[in-house]
Amino acid sequence: MVEVIVFTEGQTEEQFIKRVVAPAFRQLAIYIKPQLLATSKTGRGGAVSLDRLKFNARNTLRNNQRVVLTTLLDLYGLDTDFPHFEAAKTIADVQVRCETLEHALHEEVVSAVGCVPDRFIPYIQPYEFEGLLFSDVSALVMTDPQWPLYQPALQAIRNKFPTPEHINNSYATKPSKRLEQVLSPTYHKTRHGPLAAENVTLAVMERECAHFRGWLNQLRSLAAR
Repeated sequence: MVEVIVFTEGQTEEQFIKRVVAPAFRQLAIYIKPQLLATSKTGRGGAVSLDRLKFNARNTLRNNQRVVLTTLLDLYGLDTDFPHFEAAKTIADVQVRCETLEHALHEEVVSAVGCVPDRFIPYIQPYEFEGLLFSDVSALVMTDPQWPLYQPALQAIRNKFPTPEHINNSYATKPSKRLEQVLSPTYHKTRHGPLAAENVTLAVMERECAHFRGWLNQLRSLAAR
């Protein structure tokens, strides 16, 4: 049995791990548990600073010597104090950019915690969780009875990009903002996100999103321990 803790930034990602990701790994005896990352002494959810991430990683990995730690952090809104943040901004390919940030974060956390390197598997989602929902627009719009009306508009957005993970990153054009602008009733992250993810399914997300698929394959490899 392998226990994996996933640091998440918000309740939507927490529920996504609990309801969609974790069940797919139980047959491998890999037990995945989300943990909403504390962003301050009293607050949880929202943007995560590097210092707060290292603080929580240190506590998690030192308190349980058998657990593996991973992350589910959005590239959009990532704190500027993350290692190689400025250098990574110059990398055009978003997947390579995320890999660069993940590699730097891995070195930073392993050094700070003093753990075995394979106990920490950093993951940064390009550009944010909602990008995954564009993996199957026809399934996404089944989340609300009125949303099928907006399938053509959402499909047109999806068709402009090579993959769902390339839907771009600015406040006005990030995936969640596009959903909010197009859909009525309005897309609400915590209410609709996990339901939409269940409709789209993990298998389809993996098929359409190479960076996401690579992360899950890293987690699956833990079964060979």
